[in-house]
Amino acid sequence: MSSTIRTLFPLWRPPATRGLVLLAILIGFLAAAPSPSHADGHKAWSCGPYSVSDELGGFHITNVSGKGTRNDPAVIDEELDSPAPVTLTIRTTRPTVPFDPSGDYASGQLYLRINALNNSGEPWIEFAFELQSAVDYPSDDADGLSFDQRNVNPDNIHSANYAEYHREMRPYDRLLFKNGLADPRHVAEFEFLVTDYTPHLAIYMVQEPHVPSS
Repeated sequence: MSSTIRTLFPLWRPPATRGLVLLAILIGFLAAAPSPSHADGHKAWSCGPYSVSDELGGFHITNVSGKGTRNDPAVIDEELDSPAPVTLTIRTTRPTVPFDPSGDYASGQLYLRINALNNSGEPWIEFAFELQSAVDYPSDDADGLSFDQRNVNPDNIHSANYAEYHREMRPYDRLLFKNGLADPRHVAEFEFLVTDYTPHLAIYMVQEPHVPSS
């Protein structure tokens, strides 16, 4: 191409090269795009091959990090304004590769760390989690979803606030932390593994603080 054409058309490229340039621009645009949000304004927070959302209301996610692996758990910082049950929405956003340890694909194993700020004004003497395969449909033995049900002696269930836990695996998948306390304006910290061997495109986790009865 002559120097005159280059001067008049400085952005001109041969067809193959131009396609690569357009592809690079498109990739850059997608990388710079903001995190997806739902119509109601609730943000979908990315954590590796998953996203989490407070779209069902009653609480607020303030930060999310990690990929959801054992070495890099998904850390969810949230605020609960009342002791009423709230539901966390978890979606798969990438292809599934069972038991993949990289965190680049949904593996059926999601390591979670929940940091729940108590804004309810009441102390939390217990804290319960329940898995649901659909909203208001508790997980059961047939759906492949559980708090690591196959592991009879789990070493990945911890809380900085509660000394004991109890897993209820039939007929529901529930995890109750007890023998402890999270005072108002303090953070309750939990760690556990959610296994989903079906897998689902979306799962739901009910969170319910328990306050003194009187």
